[in-house]
Amino acid sequence: MGFEPPGPQERLEAIGAIDALPVTLQRALTPDRDFQPIPVPGPQDWLTAHPEPGQTFDEFRRSQPNRPDTQRRVICLQPLGGFPDQPSPSMERLREYAASFFQVDVKVLAPIRISGGEFTSRTNPATGRRQILTVDVLRFLKGRLPADAFCLLAITMEDLYPEPSWNFVFGQASLRKRVGVYSFVRYDPAFYGEPPAKDHRTLMFRRSVKVLAHETAHMFGLNHCIYFHCLMNGSNHLDESDHRPLHLCPVCLHKLHFSVGFDVVKRYEGLAQFYRQVGFEDEAGWISRRLQRIQAEASP
Repeated sequence: MGFEPPGPQERLEAIGAIDALPVTLQRALTPDRDFQPIPVPGPQDWLTAHPEPGQTFDEFRRSQPNRPDTQRRVICLQPLGGFPDQPSPSMERLREYAASFFQVDVKVLAPIRISGGEFTSRTNPATGRRQILTVDVLRFLKGRLPADAFCLLAITMEDLYPEPSWNFVFGQASLRKRVGVYSFVRYDPAFYGEPPAKDHRTLMFRRSVKVLAHETAHMFGLNHCIYFHCLMNGSNHLDESDHRPLHLCPVCLHKLHFSVGFDVVKRYEGLAQFYRQVGFEDEAGWISRRLQRIQAEASP
C-alpha cells in the first residue's frame, strides 16, 4: 500500500492535548489556514519511497527524547573540511539562525581539517566527486561531544553517503547519540553545472538553514512529519526539499516546545526579524500573519 495523507481528525489527534497549555500557545498550535495538509507524494518523493507511519506528539513524548538541561544546553556547530568563500554560507549567520529557531545557546567550534584518512570515502560514479561515509563522521563526533553540548552537528561542503547502496544523502543524525552531520554542497547550483543565478547566495543560504534546522530537530527527537506541509517532511531530492517550508507545523512545534519550553511569540518575533535581515520575505510574511492571528485572538 502506498502512502495516504492523514485526514483532518488524524492531524488534530497528532497535535495532542493542548487545553492545559497557556492560551497563546494553544492558539499557536491550532491548525488553522496557516498550515496546509501534507500533499500527496509524487513518484520520486520521499513518502513514495519511504512510507513512514509518522510520529504523533504523544508518541514523541513517550519516546523520552533528549531534552536540554542545565549541564547540556548548547547546540555546537562543527565546521568540517574546507569552506570556499563564494558558495559557503556564513557560520555566524547559521549560528544566529539556529539560536532563533531553537531558542537555545549556539556556538561554532574551531574548524576540523579533513586530511583523507579519518573517514571512509569513495568517488561517486555519477558526479566523479569524493563522498564521505556519514557513519564514520557520526562515530567521530560521538567521541568529541563538549561537556556543555546538547548536540554536536558537523557542517561540511563534502558530499555525503550513508551506505554503499545509496547515491548520496543531504544529512544524517542520531536521535539518541546527539550527533549529526549535513552537507551543503548539493545546495549549490554549481554542483549541477548550473550558472550562478542573481539570487545565488540567498538560495544557497535558504537551503542551508533548512537542512540545519531539519537535522538539528532530529537531535531533539523529532521524526519526519507526515501530517502537514512542514519543515520536518522527508525529502528524496532537491526539488522536494526546496518546496518544504521553513516553519514547523502544530505537531512538530508542540514537540519542540515540550523539549525547550520557549515563549512562542518571542520565538516567532526573533525568526521574523532574522528572515527580514537575510531577505526571506516569504517566511517573514508568514510569521507576521501568524503573529497577528495569535495576538489578535489573544486580545480582549
